[in-house]
Amino acid sequence: MNSITTKSPYAVAALTELARTPDQPISVGEIARRREIPAQFLEQLVATLRRGGVLRSQRGVKGGYSLARAADQITVLEVVELLDGPLQSEGDDVFAESAAAARTVLAATTVADCLAREQAAAGGPMYYI
Repeated sequence: MNSITTKSPYAVAALTELARTPDQPISVGEIARRREIPAQFLEQLVATLRRGGVLRSQRGVKGGYSLARAADQITVLEVVELLDGPLQSEGDDVFAESAAAARTVLAATTVADCLAREQAAAGGPMYYI
């Protein structure tokens, strides 16, 4: 099983920040400032996410990055596998079971879910249907 490095949590935090304002591109520097992520490190992550089809970039004065798809269409597993490689579950031992469980949870969790969790933790508005 490959491990999840600090790349993935930082990237998910950045994507969650972009999900807050889906129609407005945000610069890497601004995302880094808001999320307290080292800007140079974030630039590397953003480049990988853009090449992977998760982000799109916009040049110019009002340029920056935005989500290439809706936040509910981007899974945490996709982000993890783009940045850290595939989570493999080989064999029949407890480690293979744990890798499979991690894949299941990460595949079922989207960037929109992460945003909803942040808002709930911050006491943000909750909408019930």
